[in-house]
Order: sequence, then C-alpha cells, then structure tokens
Amino acid sequence: MTVPPHIAALGGGTGLSSLLRGLKRAPVDLTAIVTVADDGGSSGRLRRELGVLPPGDIRNCLVALADDESLMGRLFQHRFADGDLSGHPFGNLFLAALAEVTGNFDLAVQECSRVLKIRGSVLPSTLQHVRLWAERADGQHVCGETNIASGVGACRRVWLDPPPVAHRPAIEALANADIIVLGPGSLFTSVLPHLAVPEIAEAVATAPGLRVYVCNVMTQMGETDAFSVGDHVERILEAAPGGLDVVVAHEGPLDPAAVAAYRAMGQEPVAPDRARIESLGVRLVTADLAEAGSVVRHRPEALAAVLLDLAMTATGPARPT
Repeated sequence: MTVPPHIAALGGGTGLSSLLRGLKRAPVDLTAIVTVADDGGSSGRLRRELGVLPPGDIRNCLVALADDESLMGRLFQHRFADGDLSGHPFGNLFLAALAEVTGNFDLAVQECSRVLKIRGSVLPSTLQHVRLWAERADGQHVCGETNIASGVGACRRVWLDPPPVAHRPAIEALANADIIVLGPGSLFTSVLPHLAVPEIAEAVATAPGLRVYVCNVMTQMGETDAFSVGDHVERILEAAPGGLDVVVAHEGPLDPAAVAAYRAMGQEPVAPDRARIESLGVRLVTADLAEAGSVVRHRPEALAAVLLDLAMTATGPARPT
C-alpha cells in the first residue's frame, strides 16, 4: 500500500473549482483552501443579510470534489430564478442555514462535505469576516472584491481588514503538503487574498513542499492589465518572500477569434518572459493548457497532468505506508 501525494490548493472563484475537477480522480490527497473575501452576488447578499461567511466559492469547491453525477451536487448548484430567493444557489442557502444551526461555519462545511461525499477536503482560509482592499498602480485604494474586479487599471497589492487569524487546519495542510498550488484564478481577488493572511503567507514561505503558481492564460481588466508572467510572479514573491519554486504557464496556440474578442475588451495573452522569471529564482514550466473555443481558460485535465508530474518529481516514487 502506498501513500498518495498531498496537494494543498489555494484559490477562489472558478479557477480553483476547475483545478479540483481535474485532480479529483487522480491518486492524490486533496485539500482546497478557499478565500472568504467574496462580497458579490448571492454570497455578498448572505454576508450582508445574515452575517455569514461568503459560501459561494466554498460551495463550488465542494461540488467540484463531489461525484460528477451526484444529484446532490446538481442540487447544490441549482440557482433560484424567481421571488425573494432569485439568484441564490441552493448550496449557498444550505451552508448558511447549517452555519446558523451549528453556530460554526467550519462545521457547516464539514457536514456539507459528508452530504456530498467529496474526494478530499475543503477549508476556509480564515473564519473571520474580512474586507479586501487593493492599491492600484496609480495609488488609488479600492475596497471590496467586486469593486476591485470591476475597476480600471492594474493593481499593485492587496490587504485584508481587519488582519485575520488563519484557520488552523489550513496551516496544518500547508505544512504537510508535498505540493502547494496557488491558482489558477484572479491574481488580486482569488490568489493574493490568501497571502494577505499573515500566517498563511508565512506557512507558504516556509513550507517544505514544492510551491507552484498557476498563471492565468489572459490578463484581467482591473487587476493585471498588461502583466506578463513575470509580473504575476513578482507579486506572489512580494506577498510571500521566497515562497515560490515553480510557475506553470500556457504556451501554445489560442483561437484567433477568441483572442480578438478578449483584445477588444482590453485583455491580452500573458507572455511567459522566461529570463525574467528565472532571474527571480523561479522555474518556468510551460505547456499547451488552454481550452479550445471562445472562452480562454485552462483545460482541467491538461493542467492536472502537469501538476501530477510536478507532484511525482517532488515526492519521488510512491511511498509505502
């Protein structure tokens, strides 16, 4: 009997759930650590009206790790279309109700994990209510994930108010991971909010496992306008000095019509500037990772294959129990 490699993945939004779908059937021990800074849509409404931690990104990760054919998984993603519940996914309401009944958001996540019979575990990065702040390149300060993502101009840094205490199981997962994966996802609203939790930044910087950042395929308006892969890497290293070993980036063809549509919205393919990245002490790994079609994003299976190769490199042959 062998011990599977432990992968701890940090992120939020759709990027993390997509990564989990690619990895969940592989022989790995998966822990997803999810940011709790979301303040838009259903999650934002539940935050304001019930005082619950934002459940949306956690719900997406729970469903991503559930059986693909699970009726409960589809139920959790069902979004009400009419009435006072319009816009709320059932899973968000279920998590919010469980958090009220148990008095503990973490326990609510654990119970949902059992209901969905997930492969792996999902943890919030902190159990505190926080607001995400960003400083743009022009010095402007912006409050709130939604305002940051919908604004104009690249960001420089982010921080959380108040400075939160990390969720202890998340720190333990990072310390025990064979490979830590940051991203894919929005750099300033899904990835760096984790490193704005001081204990998580320290845990990543001092972790014995391989630290890997998955860079987005396209730049993102209001966050990474005109960024190269090297710019992304620099922001990670500023938030967690010494906390990155490898960056994974797309290199290959993209659908010309899709690129033109993104360019019309001010977005460009992220260029992998190898010499600059390596000068920062980080190894660049490239592969053809993009999905075909009009939406430019990672193919979960292709990204999972790259990360599994890195996990094998980090751990060597499977270890006996």
